[in-house]
Amino acid sequence: MLPMTLDARFPAISDLRARARARLPRFVWEYLDSATGAEATQARNRAALDRVVLRPSILHGEIAPDLSVELLGRRHALPFGVAPVGMSGLIWPGAERRLAAAAAEAGLPYTLSTVATATPEEVGPEAGENGWFQLYPPRDEDIRRDMLRRARAAGFRTLVLTVDVPVASRRERQTRSGLTNPPRLTPRLALQVAARPAWALATARAGMPRMRTLDPYKEGLASGALPSNAHVGYLLRTSPDRDYLRWLRDNWEGPLVVKGVLGAEDAAMLQAEGADAIWVSNHAGRQFDAAPATIEALPAIRAATTLPVILDGGVEGGLDMLRAIALGADFVMMGRPWHYAIAALGADGPTHLVDLLRKDLEANMGQLGARDYGALPSRLVRD
Repeated sequence: MLPMTLDARFPAISDLRARARARLPRFVWEYLDSATGAEATQARNRAALDRVVLRPSILHGEIAPDLSVELLGRRHALPFGVAPVGMSGLIWPGAERRLAAAAAEAGLPYTLSTVATATPEEVGPEAGENGWFQLYPPRDEDIRRDMLRRARAAGFRTLVLTVDVPVASRRERQTRSGLTNPPRLTPRLALQVAARPAWALATARAGMPRMRTLDPYKEGLASGALPSNAHVGYLLRTSPDRDYLRWLRDNWEGPLVVKGVLGAEDAAMLQAEGADAIWVSNHAGRQFDAAPATIEALPAIRAATTLPVILDGGVEGGLDMLRAIALGADFVMMGRPWHYAIAALGADGPTHLVDLLRKDLEANMGQLGARDYGALPSRLVRD
C-alpha cells in the first residue's frame, strides 16, 4: 500500500487544526485558539461567512484561473498572506522565521508582530521583499523611532499599525490556562508539556520564548512573569490618535496599512489621513465580544474608500477568500491557520497549507466559472 500523502491526510484546515491541538500543550492551545468573553465574535465571523452564497455558472469551457493579485505595488501569486500573531514561537519554536521563509518562497506577504519571539533583524532576511512589520504603537517617541529604524534596516517595506487594542482584553480562556509572559512552568503546566514531547523537545532546543523585539526597551518596567493579557508590550504601548497616525505617515517611507477597521466612516477618515490600505479586522474575536463579523463590515467599507481593502477573521479556506473578494476585499490575511499548519507538521506545514489553499481556490473558481476575480461579484446571491 502506498503511503498517504499530506494532501490525503490533511486536505483541509480543520485537519491541520485537529492535529495541532493533539501536539500542543493545553496552555499553548488555549493561547492560539481562544477569543474573549463568550467568544461570540469568533463564532460570528464563521457564521457570517457561511451566509455569503455564490452561484455556480456553467458552460465556460476549461478554466485555468488567474489567482494572482496586485497589492501595494507588488504582484502576488495568490490572494492571501500571513497575518501577525504575537508570540508565534510559543506555538511552535522558530515559527516566525519558518513562516516568513515559506511566505517568501510562495511570493506572499508575511507580517511580523511587534510582540513576536523573533526580532526584525532575524526575520527580515527570511521574508525578503515580502516583509511587513506590524506595530503596536509605542508611547515613547524614541522607542517608536528606533522600532521603525530597525524594521526598515531589516528590509520590511510595509508598516501595519494596529488600532483595535486601545486597552487589554480579558481573554478568559487564555487566563484560565495559567499562561504568563514570559512563560513560567508551574507544576500544572509542566505536566501538560510532558504530555507533548515533540513540542517539549523543540522548545528545549530553542529556549523559552519571549518578546525579543522589546528587550532593548524594558529597562525600568515591571519584571518577572506577567499575565498573558497584560504583558510588557502593554506597558510600552499607547492608544493612538490621528496625530499619532500623521506622525507615522511622516516618518515611514513605504506603504502604511491600518489594521482593525470595522466602520465605513473610519475607512474614509484613514484615506484622508494618508493611509495606503485598510485592513478590516476584529482581531479574530480576541478584543471585543460584540464586534460585527468582518465579512459583514466589508461592503460598507469597500463603498467608503478607493484604497486597497484587506480582510481577516474566520477564514478557513479558499472558498472563504472568494466570498471576501466577491464582497470587495482585495486581499485576505490569516493568522491561526498558518500556526495550525506549523504546529501540525513542523517545517512542512506552511508549504502544505499554501498548496491546499491554491487547490481550493482553483476548484471553487472552476465551479463558479470564473477565470479571474473580476467575475466574482456577479456570482453573489443577494437577498
